[in-house]
Formats: sequence, structure tokens, C-alpha cells
Amino acid sequence: MGSTDSKLNFRKAVIQLTTKTQPVEATDDAFWDQFWADTTTTVQDVFALVPAAEIRAVREESPSNLATLCYKAVEKLVQGAESGCPTEREKQVVLNCTRILTRILPYIFEDQDWRGFFWSTVPGAGRAGTDEMDEDDGGRPLAESLLLAIADLLFCPDFTVHSHKRGPVDSVEDMQSIDSCEYIWEAGVGFAQSPPLNYIHDLNRTELLRLLLTCFSEAMYLPPSSDNNILNPWVTFFCSTENRHALPLFTSVLNVVCAYDPVGYGIPYNHLLFSDYREQLVEQAVQILIVTLEHEGGVAHRPASPSSMEEQENTGPENLFVNYLSRIHREEDYDFVLKGLARLLTNPLAQTYLPNSTKKIQFHQELLVLFWKLCDFNKKFLFFVLKSSDVLDILVPILFYLNDARADQSRVGLMHIGVFILLLLSGERNFGVRLNKPYSIHVPMDIPVFTGTHADLLIVVFHKIITSGHQRLQPLFDCLLTIIVNVSPYLKSLSMVAANKLLHLLEAFSTNWFLFSAAQNHHLVFFLLEAFNNIIQYQFDGNCNLVYAIIRKRNVFHQLANLPSDSATIQRALQRKKKSPDVISRTSSQETVSMEGSRPAVPAEPGTLKTSLVAIPGIDKLTEKSQVSEDGTMVSIPKTEAPHTLHSDQSAISGTSDTESNSGRDNEDVFYTEAEMERRRLSSASSTSYWAPTPEWVLSWKCKLPLQTIMRLLQVLVPQVEKICIDKGLTDESEILKFLQHGTLVGLLPVPHPILIRKYQANAGTAMWFRTYMWGVVYLRNVDPPIWYDTDVRLFEIQRM
Repeated sequence: MGSTDSKLNFRKAVIQLTTKTQPVEATDDAFWDQFWADTTTTVQDVFALVPAAEIRAVREESPSNLATLCYKAVEKLVQGAESGCPTEREKQVVLNCTRILTRILPYIFEDQDWRGFFWSTVPGAGRAGTDEMDEDDGGRPLAESLLLAIADLLFCPDFTVHSHKRGPVDSVEDMQSIDSCEYIWEAGVGFAQSPPLNYIHDLNRTELLRLLLTCFSEAMYLPPSSDNNILNPWVTFFCSTENRHALPLFTSVLNVVCAYDPVGYGIPYNHLLFSDYREQLVEQAVQILIVTLEHEGGVAHRPASPSSMEEQENTGPENLFVNYLSRIHREEDYDFVLKGLARLLTNPLAQTYLPNSTKKIQFHQELLVLFWKLCDFNKKFLFFVLKSSDVLDILVPILFYLNDARADQSRVGLMHIGVFILLLLSGERNFGVRLNKPYSIHVPMDIPVFTGTHADLLIVVFHKIITSGHQRLQPLFDCLLTIIVNVSPYLKSLSMVAANKLLHLLEAFSTNWFLFSAAQNHHLVFFLLEAFNNIIQYQFDGNCNLVYAIIRKRNVFHQLANLPSDSATIQRALQRKKKSPDVISRTSSQETVSMEGSRPAVPAEPGTLKTSLVAIPGIDKLTEKSQVSEDGTMVSIPKTEAPHTLHSDQSAISGTSDTESNSGRDNEDVFYTEAEMERRRLSSASSTSYWAPTPEWVLSWKCKLPLQTIMRLLQVLVPQVEKICIDKGLTDESEILKFLQHGTLVGLLPVPHPILIRKYQANAGTAMWFRTYMWGVVYLRNVDPPIWYDTDVRLFEIQRM
């Protein structure tokens, strides 16, 4: 009964606030206390009892009352942080204020005139009737007082952490003298003790972190911008030296995430018996981590000159969370983080004999962003990941997610982050080497059954994405093939299944209609030829399956060498395209039985919400070329400034493929949503920049097709294979493969070209993409309560499938 009464009283207070036309004095405690003193409302209650329309009405019609409500709620949190909340009542007041602020803040952010309110020293300065409220002694902006109070409360004994007091019950630990490094929430990086689990503490931490996340979400209300120096003031202050808890809090959230084991204590179905409070905390913690790890554009995204590198070395980034992350260096810490992330990423794949017997986590997208940031900000961590085959424990779940999401347009962001991580890893030689490990754990995926290595798995999944994913994945084809090219010089033996898939891609991409239908399509052929050349030149010995597949499909290479470039053929090819606009022929790739226990990839359910993303830069903006020298070190190749003709001559290095994009759009620092890019592509026919293939254009790149190595291979091997078949009357593949296995082309092939690796490089375009993707994930994942739902978010659009 009591809770119904308190809800009723709370609702009455809200109605009074919305109907009062006169400002209520800040000193009128009887009125303001109704909101937090005697109520026991859950966060869901607060969202239900404070409707959006009423918050907006107060904001427009009695702004001073909204200002006072925010000010008083922050004041209560500050008092709780100072006193340490010794009584149950004080704890309840803090939680109620936390919930009210979580509810109201998005409506402060959506109104441009209100955004500065929390940063003014006098709450509501310049608003009628609120001038006398300047009793805040330090004259701190309200936002700073709020953030510092939240940080203090996150280390409040008997509220959010275990008390170390052994004295009489009534003695309270002094909040100001607490060394919060002794109260880190979980063992792991930089902390050895694991405090006892306490679900009340977990719940309270979750509420405070939710409010913190809401404070940081001001970023959602600003449109995408290419100016990377615009920092989020909330994050900047919270992650600065002003916050004395920055280190223990960073360590706490990182350790809570990486130590979490959703399977529980091995009891099947245990997650159905009791609520897992730790999971809610882990979700909020990982979201706090990814949004605070925002680097200053100035330092992070420009290659530093040697002198500024030294300066940066000493001081490190201003953002302490980024600073601490970049300075983790102990092997056991790396091991703890990597094993934790791998365990969580693999969780949704775990198939048990009892369906639904283990809990499936839902926050794999946040984990992928966290893994990305770890590799980006801590290069030693990246090298640690690649040092052993542990990297495969990250690779397999990523390939699973990519394969699973390929038909679902609402998960296009997940497809991008997965591909970006693999692109980043593929720039390192060790990744290619690790892929040669045999693939034995059979995660159920709807891909053909094969026996082979992790490289085969990667190729088979990429083939599936390209041939049976949805249209909007086309911008990723360049990235997928770049990854294959980057690892190709290190692949010791491809299976017959993977070899056939690569040849099928070449066949599909080298049809006339596909090559002539867009200015960039021929790049895909260049990438595949480059991968074949790398394998033939550097790994011929173990790759008889690929050599055999190339011989069987030799007509594809001959057709490419004799590609017609006359206007009539070009027109005929384009007419054919109009009749059958399918991206890639699905036939001629012998689809075999899919793995047992796998589910087919399915489109999004109708009504699924998704958030828009900005378009990604072209592959030449995403990567920079490095050449592998004899001793294995990489030398970066300076970019050739491309003139505005469609294709410049590439750098003089032989074998450099003709894949620089001069599409023009990458040079504009304007961010379009993907839908807008699609509209621009479709409307380009009527615009001035209309592109049409010409014979000169075809000749400009046809003469650069790197076919010499393959043509030489065919010239030498085809007659030998034909002779064996005639002499021995062979029709059996295995005999031919045996012959090819023992064959050699030493001295017969052209001089090996230098290995060219395209390494991922950060830029304003990808920084903006990550920001919109990350906040889009946070928006969609916080549905209970729906913190930002139906507010005027401007960083992205919310679309219904």
C-alpha cells in the first residue's frame, strides 16, 4: 500500500510543478522534498509518472521551476556524497534524485537554449527569480558538482562499496578521507582482491552509472560534425584530474566487465531462477567505458611529428581514461582483459545440449567497440593479442556475428565494426600467420562444411557476405577484399572450398556488366588478382588447391586479358544490367550442405528500430600502403596526390594495384548518412557529375591488370596437366592435385613483387562513424527505462525497419 501512496504523492508533486505558473522558491523544502524524501519509486516509475510532454511544458512555461528542480536534485546528491549516506532514508533520497535527473537531462539537452544551463555557475543565471540561489560556495558549474558527487557516491561504503569499518555501527567513514583505490569493485587490472558480491551495491552502482551515461549523452543532441576537436564537456571534466576517483573508477568498470562470467556457477538455467544484477552493472559499465574513451581529435588523429611524440610520451592524453588505458602494460593484465573479452564475445555462440540453459549476453557490440579502442589506444595490447593464437578467440566470434547479421539491415553497424577490427588486425603480419591454425571448433554457422584453417573460415564467411548479404553491404566489399589481400602472402594452404569461393568471386566481379556499371567496381578484380599473385609468388608450395582452381577457371583470366573496350560492348553490358540488377550471380558457386545446428541469416523483423550511420570513407582514405621489406619490417609508401583525372598513374612500385578511389566524395568533409549516400548515388544519373563508362576509361585500367604471374603459371602448367590427363586417361582430381603438389615454378615466374599491406589509419571520417555508431548502440540498448526515446536526437536518425 505504501508504495502506491508514495507514487500518488510523487505524481501530485509533478502535477503541481507543471501547473504552477509562479516560480517556487528554492527554499520551499516542503514542496521540493515531495520529489525525493518520502517516495520509494523505481526508475521505471519515474519514467511513467513524469511524461515527456510535461517536462517540455515546464521547460517552456515555467523555466525557473525546472532550473530549481535540477539544482535541488544536484544539491541532494552533493549532500549525500558529503555525508556518506549513513541512513537508509538518505540512500533513498540519493537514488530518487538520481532517477529524476536521468529522466530530465535529455530534455535539457534537446533544447539549444538550455544546453549551457548546467555549465553556468549560478544555477539558472539570468532567469527570473533565481538570482539569489548563488549560495554554492565554490561557484562551481552545476555540471561539475553533479559529476563529482556521482564519482564520490560510486565509492560510498555500505551504499556502493563494501565498508572496511570494523568499529561500532554508528561510526561513519569520512567520505573526504577515503582512499577509493582500496575500494575498487573487482579484481583484475591493478587490483588483486575480489570484494564479496552484494547485489544491492550492484543495483546502486547501476543507477549512478545510468545517470552518468545520461550526462555524457549530450553528444547525441549535436549533429555530426567533422571537427574532431569538439569534445564532450561532460566527458572531458569527468575524465580530468579534477575527478579524484578517475583511476579507481576506470579500473573498477574495466575489471567488472572483463571479470564477468555470464554462465554463472555452471548450473544450467540458473539465470532463469534469479535475476543477475551483475549483468545490468556490466552493461552500464561497458557503455560508460566506450563513451569516455573519446580521444582529443588534436592528438589522436594526426600523425605526430617526432618532437611532439616525445611531448605526448611524457604527459599522455588529457583524458585520464584514455591515458590509463594506453598505459596498461603488464602481460597478466593484457591476458585478463583479452580472456575476459573473448569469453564474453564467445558467449552468444555457446551451444549446449539444453537449449536456453545458459544466459546469452546482448552487449557484444559494445564489447567490439571496447576491443577496438584497446587496440587503437594501446599498441602493445594489439601486439599481445597477435602474439599467440588467442587472437583466433576474437576472430571466430566476429566471423560468427558477421555471418549472422549479413541479411539484417538493422545490424549494418555491427557488420562495419566487425570488418574494421579485422582490417586493423590484418595490417599486422602475425595475424596472417595465425590464420594457418587448423579450424576445429565447429561453431554452428550457415556456411558450407569444410576442413581447413581459420583462413578458410574467413574466406568462406566473406564469400557468403558478398554473395548473400543485403545491398547496403556493398561499400564494405573493398574492405573485405583488402583484408584477404593483406593476409594472402602468409596463407600456407587453402582448402578446395575456400579456393573455389575466391575464384567464384573473381568470376562474378569480372563480368562485363559488373565491371562497366560503376566507376569503382574494377578495384575488386585488382584486389583478387593481387591476392592470387601473393599466394603464387610467396606460398606456391602448399597451395595446390588454389592453383588447380585457377587452372580449372582459366577462361576467366583469358577473358579479363581480352576484355573488350568498344562502345557497343559497353552499351550491351549495361543493357543486360538493367534487365538483371542482381549484384552477383548466386549460381556457379557450388553451395554445399551448411553446418549442423546452424540457423540461416534472416532479415530484421518488421518494426525493428535502427539508428542511421554516417557513410564510411573510401578504402584509400581508410588505409595507407606499407611495403614489407626483406627483413620483414614495413615501410610506409607516401600517398601520391591524385590529380582530378579519374585515375592517376599509381606509384612506380610494380604490382601496386589500381585501387585508389578518386570518387570525389571522400574529399569532402561533409557527413552524409548512408541513406543520403544511397539517394545521392541513385540521383547522380540526373546530376552534373553523371558518370558513364568510356572506351578510354576501360583502357586506362585494363592495361594495369596484374595478370603476368597468373598467365605465366597457366602457360607452364596447363599443357603439363593436359598431357597427364591424356597420357594416363585421368579424370580424378586427386591425381592432378598430387602432381601440382610436387610441381615447382622456381625460375619460371616473374620476379616476385614486393608485398604491399594496406594498414588501417584513423581519420576524421572514421572517428565520426565510430561516434554515431557507438551512441546509436547506446540509444537502442537502453530501453528499460527508455532514456532517450522520443527526444530530439540529432547525431543520427532513428528509423523503423
